[in-house]
Amino acid sequence: MGKVLKPGVTIKGTKDGLLFLLDESRPFSKILDELKYKLENSSNIWDGPDTRVHIKLGTRQITRDDEKELRRLFAVRKNLIIYSIDTADGKPYLIEEDGGIQLLVGTVRSGQVLEHRGDLLLLGDVNPGGCVRSTGNIYVLGSLRGLAHAGGEGDEWAIIAASTLKPTQLRIANVVSRPPDEWDEGETTGMNFAYLVNGQIAVDKMHHLSRIRPDLEWKENRFKG
Repeated sequence: MGKVLKPGVTIKGTKDGLLFLLDESRPFSKILDELKYKLENSSNIWDGPDTRVHIKLGTRQITRDDEKELRRLFAVRKNLIIYSIDTADGKPYLIEEDGGIQLLVGTVRSGQVLEHRGDLLLLGDVNPGGCVRSTGNIYVLGSLRGLAHAGGEGDEWAIIAASTLKPTQLRIANVVSRPPDEWDEGETTGMNFAYLVNGQIAVDKMHHLSRIRPDLEWKENRFKG
């Protein structure tokens, strides 16, 4: 009798939502195929209210493209919201890739964490309780009302910019911003950016960026013409 393989995708219900355990020993393409089948062909199981999804990869790390495909598969079930993706050994779930600016579109909801190596451009909002982390700069073309951490590996020249900058907390390198109730209302209206000066996080209008961070203007000019 042939050997019966255990499922590559195991789903468990918890008090916090649904736990998806992905077998680290299988090729990730096979895991995605199995996950796609389960999400698309078990319609009655997934009907219901919004449900948090926690994904466990074992000791596997995945690429940014793998993550995009994983999130695309879950997008067919609008009520299944990915709240966490974790590895068993505590390492980052994404394989480290060279920087460059990463463009993402969407909303970072409460409880979600968006991480990137390099500069990150988000076309969307970061809701209260949501978190965005990057080793480089963070640009949010939308409302930043959650937590943002730029320069995550110690880059004190990193900035955080947003169309509406009303965060619960900002971090640049190892420096944490003042509590939100200590911000001057004028500091956070309109498009602004946060940066480090004299060991503290300051906020200024976007049109002052080239004066305060001329290195960023130089980076932009490298891609012109």
